[in-house]
Amino acid sequence: MLHLLGKNSRSIVLGLDVSSTTAKLLELSKSGGHYRVESYGVANLPLDAVIEKTINDIPALSKSIAQAAALSETSVTLVAAAVAGSTVITKLIEMPDGLNDDALEATLFVEADQHIPYPLEEVALDFEVQGGSLDLEGYNSVLLAACRKETLDARVEAIEAAGLKPTIIDIEAFAIERAFELIQRHLKLDPNSTVAIFDIGATMTTLSVLHRGRSIYTREQVFGGKQLTDEIMGRYGLPLEEAGLAKKHGGLPDDYEPEVLEPFKEAVIQHISRSLQLFFSSSHYNDVDSIVLAGGVACMAGLDRLVREKLGTRVVIANPFQGMTMSSKVDAVALQDDAPGLMIACGLAMRSFD
Repeated sequence: MLHLLGKNSRSIVLGLDVSSTTAKLLELSKSGGHYRVESYGVANLPLDAVIEKTINDIPALSKSIAQAAALSETSVTLVAAAVAGSTVITKLIEMPDGLNDDALEATLFVEADQHIPYPLEEVALDFEVQGGSLDLEGYNSVLLAACRKETLDARVEAIEAAGLKPTIIDIEAFAIERAFELIQRHLKLDPNSTVAIFDIGATMTTLSVLHRGRSIYTREQVFGGKQLTDEIMGRYGLPLEEAGLAKKHGGLPDDYEPEVLEPFKEAVIQHISRSLQLFFSSSHYNDVDSIVLAGGVACMAGLDRLVREKLGTRVVIANPFQGMTMSSKVDAVALQDDAPGLMIACGLAMRSFD
């Protein structure tokens, strides 16, 4: 059965993260409380196959997923994937304690009709008991989640066409929250702190604010590293692939850093600052204790220092694999470079051990 929120898998699953430019697959194992990276693979996506979290070309995505699986050399076929938070409606509902799953499901289906602005036959519903209600004695808080079936079906079709089996469809913000547990542990962050995680990809940036390790705010905006790639293409007349390689490995003219790279870094800082101000204005919070930079843009040399200097807040680069061992088929140097962009894949792979 496919679950939107991801029930216990009891099997090793591959964490699959699909962005606008890549398909990333990650396999973890766990022994004695310690994680090990068994395999991972990253494959590029054709232009416009995925636009702002929406899958436009299922065959192209399927081919890239298959390439990532081949690169990883994994033998695992079960997959945990995720949908963007903006495509999911979530609602906390108070339900009487003692109801079994069948009774909960029947009652929540009735409740969902009041909270979901789509015909119920068009949505996939799932729920997860969060624990005892803080307000009502004898009740549990139950998280209800609903997503349009067409959003799930596109991912399922792409995964199955790649020869893999989707078993869990999670929500990206929850995957980030799960992977953050590893970062918090190794950086010795205060468990009571408020942390802003900026996952800055090619075209989309997701801000997840966690308080005491739990998501309290998520916002997605169109902003990412593709803006820098486009500027390189326009200024230096390079095709997309060459511009991307030059951005990553260098070799551009002397005016690149002062006239292209530095203004982009300033734009990143302004985006982070504005996003935090939006969070503060919509909540009772007026500060965060730490900022975690994730996504491909996070690897940009010196960006963490600039953000720290401009905002006066502790800034760290996401690396959920710190302290993990690796199998012999994993390229440790490549994984180090890719680590900030593998937060979601890592959080999904961790579903193997719930």
